[in-house]
Amino acid sequence: MKKKVLSGFLCAAMVVSLAAGCGAKDVESQSTGSKDPAQTTEKEAKKGEESEGKVINIYVWNDEFKERFDAYYASKLPKDYTVNFVTTPSENNAYQNALDEALLNQENAKADDKVDMFLVEADYILKYVNSDSTMDLKELGITDEDMSKQYDYTKVIAQDSNGAQKGISWQGCPGLYIYRRSIAKEVLGTDDPAEVQKAINDWDSFDKTAGMMKDKGYYMVSGFDDTYRTFSNNVSAPWVDGDKVVIDPNMEKWIEQTKNYTDQGYNEKTVLWAAEWASGQGPEGKVFGYFMPAWGVDFVMAKNSLAVAEAEGGKQEAGNGSYGDWAATIGPESYNWGGTWLCAAAGSDNKEIVADIMKTICTDDATMKKIVEEKNDFVNNKTVMEALAKSDYKSEFLGGQNPLQMYCDAAEKIDMSMISPYDQGINESLQISMHDYFNGTVDKETALKNFYTSIKEKYPDLKTE
Repeated sequence: MKKKVLSGFLCAAMVVSLAAGCGAKDVESQSTGSKDPAQTTEKEAKKGEESEGKVINIYVWNDEFKERFDAYYASKLPKDYTVNFVTTPSENNAYQNALDEALLNQENAKADDKVDMFLVEADYILKYVNSDSTMDLKELGITDEDMSKQYDYTKVIAQDSNGAQKGISWQGCPGLYIYRRSIAKEVLGTDDPAEVQKAINDWDSFDKTAGMMKDKGYYMVSGFDDTYRTFSNNVSAPWVDGDKVVIDPNMEKWIEQTKNYTDQGYNEKTVLWAAEWASGQGPEGKVFGYFMPAWGVDFVMAKNSLAVAEAEGGKQEAGNGSYGDWAATIGPESYNWGGTWLCAAAGSDNKEIVADIMKTICTDDATMKKIVEEKNDFVNNKTVMEALAKSDYKSEFLGGQNPLQMYCDAAEKIDMSMISPYDQGINESLQISMHDYFNGTVDKETALKNFYTSIKEKYPDLKTE
């Protein structure tokens, strides 16, 4: 086996203490594999048996991709293979730490213990695509033609400094403002997306409407972090200039706005993903809206809105919980939030299956269309999305609305040129450090000092002054 050397950045990441408690879930599927058995010669089969293990290890931080895999690929997996999802939550860089440890041990790992594929987010994708731990997709047989229908930003962001394509995504992540129809009718007199948009067309209008919501007993947003991505995705420069952390003026605007919203009672003082934050999406919620990409609507809001109904034995359908009492509009500013890319790990002993998973979920028109229709995700396929935007597609969660043209328009505006390899850790640190300031327990200067201290702990190589 040719020795693969990890980049200096990836090795440096191992300085951070490794998180324990990595969970794993086995998925056993039957039916045909990525290659028609009838076309496999005896010699090829023997060669495959000698070079490949029977376990495909996929490193993830949650169940989103596992759900896509189970629904759209598991039936293709050869019956004698097992997929093992190694799951570590993202918080405090735990996922990256666990992944880094596995990749550093890759060369000496047993065949069935090797990392075959791993997932990365936009906030730290550069760290991995610019290392030797990822394979050029052309080595797997994935061509430019295979990816020709994908949104440009999703391809560029996953290329290394030499232009090699190191990752592929099934989704695009343009964001919209998802609002409660019943609250819109009560406060604004209409739940029509075009009319609601007029009330939040820019930040001045958004602030004015926030005051109207408060007067009626509602919150414009749930908590401290809700508007964060609309600001962080529209910065003028990356977080890191050389080796120095620089707070962009747009992030200063987020701090100022959020402090004002907290003091004015325009938010409910919740923290992103917390139970209190999620409860605002339930039937008794008082939150007018949430900034969300398509994955957030399906993977987060739809589940949260049904939680109460499901607990009472209800069905997952419109009319239960707050399901169907939502709609989407553009909001004050276009933005992108997140995105998940699949990377093939260098040293994988299951390259053919990894390639077939990528092609099926990320490039196959029929599969991607099903993902939209069945999961309400926004897929990384312009042809599929534009066709569905002009079709009779309806989102039951959004009260029968077809929001796809808004997503398509927003996707074309996404600019990811300001990202850095450190974004996940820095974004988390700023948000967490500012919570005490928003709550009034520390002043802004102290909150910023705490932010810089957190950065030095996570990234000792960066300067904060």
